[in-house]
Amino acid sequence: MTNSTPMAGNRFASRADAQRAVADLCAPLLGAFSPGCARVTLGQTGAHFHAAAADLEGLVRPFWGLAPLLAGGGTFDETHKFVTGLENGADPDHPEYWGPVTDRDQRMVESAAIGYALALAPEVFWEGMSARGRACLRDWLLNSLQQTPAPNNWNFFHVLVSLGLTRVGVAHDLSIIEANLDRLESWDMGNGWYRDGAKRQADHYIPFAMHFYGLIYAQLGPEADSARRERLRARAREFAPQIAHWYAADGAALPYGRSLTYRFAHAGFWGTLALAGEEALPWAEIRGFWARNLRWWADRPIADPRGVLSIGYGYPQLTMAERYNSPGSPYWAMKAFAPLALPEDHPFWSTEEAAPRPRPQVISLPEPGMVKFEDRGDVTVLAGGQQSPTFGRTAEKYNKFAYATRYGFSVETEGRAFDNGPFDNMLAFSEDGELAMVRCREDMARIGPDWLYSAWSPMPEVEVETWLLARAPWHLRIHRIVTGRAVRTVEGGFAVRRDDPTPGPALTPELTPTLARMVTAQDVTAIADVPAPLPGAMARTPRVIAPEPNTNLIAPRTWVPQLTCALAPGEWAFGAWVHAGRLEAGETPPEVPTALPSAQDLALIREGGEVIRVWDLG
Repeated sequence: MTNSTPMAGNRFASRADAQRAVADLCAPLLGAFSPGCARVTLGQTGAHFHAAAADLEGLVRPFWGLAPLLAGGGTFDETHKFVTGLENGADPDHPEYWGPVTDRDQRMVESAAIGYALALAPEVFWEGMSARGRACLRDWLLNSLQQTPAPNNWNFFHVLVSLGLTRVGVAHDLSIIEANLDRLESWDMGNGWYRDGAKRQADHYIPFAMHFYGLIYAQLGPEADSARRERLRARAREFAPQIAHWYAADGAALPYGRSLTYRFAHAGFWGTLALAGEEALPWAEIRGFWARNLRWWADRPIADPRGVLSIGYGYPQLTMAERYNSPGSPYWAMKAFAPLALPEDHPFWSTEEAAPRPRPQVISLPEPGMVKFEDRGDVTVLAGGQQSPTFGRTAEKYNKFAYATRYGFSVETEGRAFDNGPFDNMLAFSEDGELAMVRCREDMARIGPDWLYSAWSPMPEVEVETWLLARAPWHLRIHRIVTGRAVRTVEGGFAVRRDDPTPGPALTPELTPTLARMVTAQDVTAIADVPAPLPGAMARTPRVIAPEPNTNLIAPRTWVPQLTCALAPGEWAFGAWVHAGRLEAGETPPEVPTALPSAQDLALIREGGEVIRVWDLG
């Protein structure tokens, strides 16, 4: 097994291809089962929760793929090991007992996968157990419904357990589920979007959690709740053409937000539209988004030599992980395989996938606070206005100025080392030349048809206003800074893959008094200093750095162009044109634009001209 993925070479051109992918992904897990099969230990790294819960993840997260595979008539020769694991893990008298679910417990997360398996394939996961096994699992799941979920998408875990218990005929308190669903619907932001809890936060949890679970309930929920089920469907129909803008023509999804180690769970929303029979876009387009994303992942080095999925994104990388990522966590990716529960003659499978179609180059997505533009099929978003969660590397995952499907983003080295930190698509401030501070949150943000504006403070006595304007394939940034202290600043462009040619001379950056640009065999990245049309305009010095390895999500080694300067106390302003894109052999990089907005234009944006939405985030 090479260090790529068990899906390597799979083109996902047919239902049989997807069935094979599930079996290929599950096979490497078999050597990690405990004697009683209730624990699957896939690695030695830790998460913040109990090791028993991590081993439970290893056992049941594959159910997101196994359950639809088996429900649709597919097979996996070693399914009995997973069933035995359920039987023994839920048994309090067995030495491999998982322990009971408690309030805000990771075991509650995994209960959803069990509920899903019971709902889709009860003949395997319920009837395949002994009478004692069924009784123990029943009691374990009933107890889970009595525990308090985290105040976010976790409320859906009770809903999935309820669907499973209903399918196998176990009575339970439906008032709990109704309260969960009411709470979930209260986070509707309109226009098809949800918040993932009380904060104004929108990331991949909206498609691969809120809508994913909502569509399952819409399809399998009780007839008595038909009005709610239709609301969930309607939101998904409204959401689909918008989230499509997070997907590039090559299938890459936008790397943004937390839990990116779940990787091809990105395809889960498209597959669950099919499971629910929702043709939110033509079936050929839905199939295309689903298949292209899985193909994009199929040949990436995202598994260890055993074929076990690693923690990371484009390669194994712990730096970007959250504290709740155990070695079994990446198997949430199996959510992509929901359509396997459908017969081969379903239009999702019988319709030939459509090629990516042309889309508006620049579009505003107010709910997630993004302005999207495209270049050669690759997607870039300018970002702002999020109330991000308090997990690891929050600033990098939510508060950079721009994110791109082709270039991902970088996480900073420990302490945000000022002189060699990537700071891609960030403006960093340092008082001592060591610890650097960036945009971690905003006081206020506005979004327009092709621009974003935000007010923020990286540290006491430093106030920043930032204007971001989409001018594809470039974007323009203008910053106004009022500082009461002397600070150093560095602002980065996009990080691109660093592969020194062999044989041949090492690549060297292009530097002028105003431009930092790096050209590789496939890409160009550039940042150009421009005078801001505001008082206190300041010139900056260009440079290109090679940050610490394994900081970028997609490329283990990168180049980043940057602009630097020092600021005395006072009012200052500077601007930058920023670009990164594919470059064909012999092609000339695009010229730096020359047109700049006026001070009046910037004032109009600040004051709400053409504003689509305003967020008070203080």
